[in-house]
Amino acid sequence: MLQSLYDLVDKYHLVAAFAVIGLTMYFAYWISERFTRGKLHGSAIAIMLGLALAYAGGKITGGADGLADITLFSGLGLMGGGMLRDLAIIATAYGVRFDEVREAGVRGVIALFAGVVVSFVAGGLVAVGFGYTDPVAITTIGAGAVTYIVGPVTGATLGASSEVIALSIAAGLVKSILTMITTPMAAHWIGLDNPRSAMIFGGMIGTTSGVAAGLAATDARLVPYGAMTATFYTGLGILLAPTVLFLVVRGLV
Repeated sequence: MLQSLYDLVDKYHLVAAFAVIGLTMYFAYWISERFTRGKLHGSAIAIMLGLALAYAGGKITGGADGLADITLFSGLGLMGGGMLRDLAIIATAYGVRFDEVREAGVRGVIALFAGVVVSFVAGGLVAVGFGYTDPVAITTIGAGAVTYIVGPVTGATLGASSEVIALSIAAGLVKSILTMITTPMAAHWIGLDNPRSAMIFGGMIGTTSGVAAGLAATDARLVPYGAMTATFYTGLGILLAPTVLFLVVRGLV
């Protein structure tokens, strides 16, 4: 029986990927309920477990794609790729009621621009604090603080080194994980309890995965609204970081 199961998984790699993700999510939510009483959301634990598994896979194979470098789990490379990620984001947006979107109005637009600029400035200041003086490096790390998607796009556009691009991705990942963990804790204090505030929150924070997971832990009904504006935030960051914001940094440095 075990041999048959192995043959099935070895033949259908994407099925194996879904099984690994499903078991990881189940285990993460069990840990959340059993040891934190739901205060630390299962999705945040799942991401930490995923990072640990990716590290273990990389150490075992000496590769660069984590568990996906192991033939049996190569389907994770497809499942974790941009295609299914973007499909999930688009599918989430279908839960939005557009009358709620209209009510956000100018505040939502202001939140988008303010969120990108504030995150960029914070990341840039950290880069300068650690001794980076090159405008390309400062811009790339600042863009990583916007989101871990904007960072590498900006770095590739400006010709940043692989080391700087890796730092930008790390900055975005830390932001995403912190958003997942702290959102349900802070929701009561910041009035995060309606679609309008969820849209403004998504526009201010911007990391789609972090916002979606944090809102899921707060109130699942708010997820489509936060995820939608967070997606716009990512697009705005990709437009502004390698152009306008880079020129500002170069002028200041």
